[in-house]
Amino acid sequence: MAKPKGKPADQTLCPIARAETVVGDRWTVLVLRELFARNRRFEEIQAYTGATPQMIAARLKQLEADGLVTRRVYNKHPLRHEYHLTEKGEAFFPVLFALRAWGETWCKSPKDGLSMNYTHLGCGKPAGLGPVCQSCGEPLHWADMGAERTPKYQRERDARWEAFKASR
Repeated sequence: MAKPKGKPADQTLCPIARAETVVGDRWTVLVLRELFARNRRFEEIQAYTGATPQMIAARLKQLEADGLVTRRVYNKHPLRHEYHLTEKGEAFFPVLFALRAWGETWCKSPKDGLSMNYTHLGCGKPAGLGPVCQSCGEPLHWADMGAERTPKYQRERDARWEAFKASR
């Protein structure tokens, strides 16, 4: 009998198994988090995820191959790229938002508070943890959201950036 070709997930109709081959590791999800936060440059992604340059390069290359990310030149000498979500990449937002809601609800102490405050631009009020706006009940989409880090989370991210710069 001939051996099936392709990824193991190609052998199944299960959409979860197939999706897991694209976004099923920690670094890929964190890279996507940074792209949704509009951090598009390699060094920003590396600093805020804490991953090695090799990890980031591998994940960005794979996300590009899988059609979630496109590279755009922002500097020719030396050659530097920014990474932007494609339509397919943007479609991952509800998954990331759901993962955030689950993490806020089940993986943190209530005394920690939220890390991000999202505003639904459609009504101008707090969006909550989704998938619909807690204020107006409309479905939440990435393009319709404003995001602000809480001061505590912003300090954490600032410390990561400073540590990253100091290590270079």
